[in-house]
Amino acid sequence: MCALRFAKNIALSTVKSTNRLLSRGLEEFFENGVSLPLTRAHTGRAWRATELRLKSFEDLHKLWFVNLKERNVLATQRAEARRWRITEESFTNKGRNIKVKKNMARILTVLNERRIQWELAKKADMSSNTKNTILPSTAETKSEVNTA
Repeated sequence: MCALRFAKNIALSTVKSTNRLLSRGLEEFFENGVSLPLTRAHTGRAWRATELRLKSFEDLHKLWFVNLKERNVLATQRAEARRWRITEESFTNKGRNIKVKKNMARILTVLNERRIQWELAKKADMSSNTKNTILPSTAETKSEVNTA
């Protein structure tokens, strides 16, 4: 009897978690499960490029997707406000939208700076390897001339 009750609980919890996972896809476009928030959410400032330069590639990658998700939420709220014909004076998320766009632009800038530095380092490494292979052969040639 107890094993049957346990099996039912597992089956019910599996169904509940599966439904939660399936419905979670669209819920991610809404802030706190609401299409238009009743109160204005307090947000911090945008990231500075100097702060982003200290982050690892993985952290920048995660931060990019957090900002992308936030941008999608804000776009959903803007579309809902238009659909309900709510004026911008009574509802706007323009400030948050600007912060998200600045964050995303600064992340791209930092990644582009890293790419450029990597290419320069690669080019310098290749040229130093080429010089190293040429120099010993010229040194050998000079020593052969001096001995002859």
